[in-house]
Amino acid sequence: MTSSMAMAGPGVDPGALLDAVVSGLAATEASIIRLQAVKEGFLAVAHRIADDLAGSVEHGPSAELAHRSVAAEVAGVLHMSDRVVQGRMWQAAELVHRFPETMRAFAEARIGLPHVRQIQDAGARLSDAVRAEFEAVAVAASEGETPHRAKAVVQRAAERLAPRSLTERHRQAQEQRRVWREDLGDGQKLLGLIHSAAIIDGIYDRLSQQAHTVTTANARTAKGEPMPEGLGDPTDDRTVDQLRADLCADVLLTGAPSGHDTADGLLSAIQARVEVTVPVLTLIAATGSGAPEQPGEIAGRSPIDTDTARILAGDVPSWERVLTHPVTGAVLAVDRYRPGADLRRLLHARDARCRFPTCGLPPSALDLDHTIDAAYGGPTDAGNLAGLCRRHHVLKHHTSWTVTQRGAGVLEWTSPTGHTYTDTPPTPVTFTTTDPDPPPEQKPPF
Repeated sequence: MTSSMAMAGPGVDPGALLDAVVSGLAATEASIIRLQAVKEGFLAVAHRIADDLAGSVEHGPSAELAHRSVAAEVAGVLHMSDRVVQGRMWQAAELVHRFPETMRAFAEARIGLPHVRQIQDAGARLSDAVRAEFEAVAVAASEGETPHRAKAVVQRAAERLAPRSLTERHRQAQEQRRVWREDLGDGQKLLGLIHSAAIIDGIYDRLSQQAHTVTTANARTAKGEPMPEGLGDPTDDRTVDQLRADLCADVLLTGAPSGHDTADGLLSAIQARVEVTVPVLTLIAATGSGAPEQPGEIAGRSPIDTDTARILAGDVPSWERVLTHPVTGAVLAVDRYRPGADLRRLLHARDARCRFPTCGLPPSALDLDHTIDAAYGGPTDAGNLAGLCRRHHVLKHHTSWTVTQRGAGVLEWTSPTGHTYTDTPPTPVTFTTTDPDPPPEQKPPF
C-alpha cells in the first residue's frame, strides 16, 4: 500500500497508476477468495471431527453435543456465536462433499463466496443424480459475472432439474413461516414476517389502503368536509409509510386499527413486566437536582428513550430498576416496588445475556446455573451463579467444557482442548460525564 501511494507523486501518469491499482485490487481480491476457500475447508474438517467424536451415533443428544462442543471451540477463535459457527460448519461440509465443482472454482478464485452461497442455496433441493449437471451450468454462469446477474440463470437451472414442483415446494416452505425482530439502534427495532407471497402482498395492500384512507380523510377534514366519526385530523402530518407502520402496530397490539392513535395508546396495549435499567444521574434528574438525564434500557436488550420507559412502566403493576454508576455503568443496586426474588433480579442485571463466550441471548431465555453444583456444596449466591441459555447449560453439564468463577462475575471457560476464554459481565449502560462522582457516603435517593 505504501509503495502504491508513493507512485501517486508528481509526474506520475494517471492512466498507468490506475492500471497498477486495478491490477493490485484484482490480485488482492483473488487472494482473499482463495483464503475464504481455505477457511471453508477448515470448517468442513471441524464438522468431520465432530462427526468422528460422535462415533456411531448419527442422531440424538450425543451427536448434537459433539457438534456443539467443537463449534464452541471454533467460535472462541473466530469471535462468533457458536450457533452461527455450527451452521457454518455444516454449510462448509455440504459445500465440500455435495458441490465439489463449486468448491474447486472457489479455491481457484474463479467465483467468490456470494456466488458459492447462491449456488448452494439454489442446488440444495437437487438430487445427487442431477447436481453435477446443475453445477456445470451454475459455475459457468457465475464466472466473470456479479452474483445478481448470474442469479436468474442459476435459479432457472435449479428449477429445470428440481425433483418437485413449485407447488409442492411452496407447501413445505410454508412450514418455515415465522416472525422475528432485530435491533436497529436509537430505540428502534425491526419486526420481520415470513409468509406466503399472497398473504404478505395482501397485508401490505390492506395497510396501504387504510393509510391512504386516513390521508384522504385528513385532507377533506382540513377543507371542512364532513367525515365519519373518528376519521380526519387536519393536524396529522404523517407520511403514508409512517401510517402503514402505525396501523400495523395498532392491529397487532389491539386488533382494532384506528390509524390515528397516540404513542401512549399504542404502548399502553403492552401488558408485561418491565425491567428498566436507570442510571443514577437520571434518577437524580427526576428529583429536580438539575443533573443531566440519561436514557434507560430494557434489561438485556436495547436502550430506550425515557418517554417510552415511563409509558411502559406506568401501565404495569410493578417495575424493577437497576441503578448503575454514571461513568462505568457498573450495577450499584436493584430495587423493586413490590419485593421479590432479589438475587435473581441482581443476576439478570449483572449478566444481561448468556454468560457463555459469544452467546448473546437475553435474561428471559436463561437458566440460573450453579457453577459449582449445589449437590457438591456450591452456594446459592452471586459468586456461584451465572445465567446460561439452555444450549450452553446442557453443554456445561454434558461435555468436557468447564467454567470457573474468578470474582466480580467474571467467568473463565476451559474448552476440551485446554484453551481458555474469559467472559466478563456486560455493562448495562455506559455513560461519560463531566460531573464528578458523588462522595462514597452519599446515597442516591430512592
